[in-house]
Amino acid sequence: MIEKQHITDRFIKYVTIDTESDPNNPAFPSTEKQWDLANVLVEELKQIGMKEVDLDDNCYIMATLPSNLDYEVPTIGFVAHIDTSPDFTGKNVKPQIVENYQGNNIILNVEENIVLSPDYFDDLLQYKGQTIITTDGTTLLGADDKAGVTEIVTAMEYLILHPEIKHGKIRICFTPDEEVGKGAHLFDVAKFGAEWAYTMDGSQIGELEYENFNAAGAKVTITGKIVHPGYAKGKMINSMLIANEFISALPTNEVPQRTEGYEGFFHLHDINGNVEKTVLEYIIRDHDLDLFEKRKSLIEKIALDFNTKYNQDLIEVTIKDQYFNMKEKITPVMHIVDIAEEVMNDLGITPLIKAIRGGTDGSQLSYKGLPCPNIFAGGHNFHGRYEYVPVESMVKATEVIVGIAEKVSVKFA
Repeated sequence: MIEKQHITDRFIKYVTIDTESDPNNPAFPSTEKQWDLANVLVEELKQIGMKEVDLDDNCYIMATLPSNLDYEVPTIGFVAHIDTSPDFTGKNVKPQIVENYQGNNIILNVEENIVLSPDYFDDLLQYKGQTIITTDGTTLLGADDKAGVTEIVTAMEYLILHPEIKHGKIRICFTPDEEVGKGAHLFDVAKFGAEWAYTMDGSQIGELEYENFNAAGAKVTITGKIVHPGYAKGKMINSMLIANEFISALPTNEVPQRTEGYEGFFHLHDINGNVEKTVLEYIIRDHDLDLFEKRKSLIEKIALDFNTKYNQDLIEVTIKDQYFNMKEKITPVMHIVDIAEEVMNDLGITPLIKAIRGGTDGSQLSYKGLPCPNIFAGGHNFHGRYEYVPVESMVKATEVIVGIAEKVSVKFA
């Protein structure tokens, strides 16, 4: 039986170590402080009895739980990331523990009147009677993905302490920089040596995902011409006004706040400009590869049309693919999803099989030859002050890891 207090203590230890990554630094890891948690994890993995514990020069941690079987089964893996999102500060995290939650408002911060309310975040009502860990309203929590890290370490410890649970060889890896899109870039799949793996990086209890967005980033640079405004007629080209035209030329309903499920979008996430130059930064997302390609083509066509309209090359577009839908790589090996689904059913967890409206390390790893579906880690409202995680969800996620290890030993006997 996984102890709630044990998993709570471990999680709080991890989230109080600042590991925020930096999207503007090309180094690995992108922030030196990620080493702080990495070094803690290395020592902890050794203490609980893991073998082949290795921290490489790029802040990837790998370790092995040897098989306790007298026959061969596939080597499987579990992966989580140690960094937290740069979208909101992860410095000086002060977790708050709400025991026996009763569906009421949770006061995160009295001084700043910050409230976590089920009136707005109705998922809270799923967790009545449970223990919920929240922020103090001034930072994110870091359940994304320190809940996943906690669950993997705790599951490995549990298997070591309970040798009566039979399992094959298990590899684990903790990656840096997932939140800035680089978590799988230097992941050594051959060194990892697993036939398949699972990222513990989903949200609410029961999530099991093997589809995600195809993703690209688009940089739209608009060059204007500045002259004295009093004498500007026929001469000035205001790049900000052209940028406004460009934004309006994209489908107005195909934005994050108006889409769900399998619907894709264009998301303008940054704009910086003056009369002479304006830069628009977009992310482009779609589950369907053909629609994804059409979205990229549309941005390029709008730029071309504007250049034709103004009879000069005012707009330059640069588009870079970021990751692709892992469904293509998972479908041929669907038994790895089926195993996780069976374990959840065994544990009384209702599997929520749906497409990720985002990406994980698993999407990139799947294209590097390591099929890698995503399993819930338990947290909600990632990347902001309203992030929370029910302790019971972390316990269940840990039990899923243990159950998958045991299930593989039976299915491949």
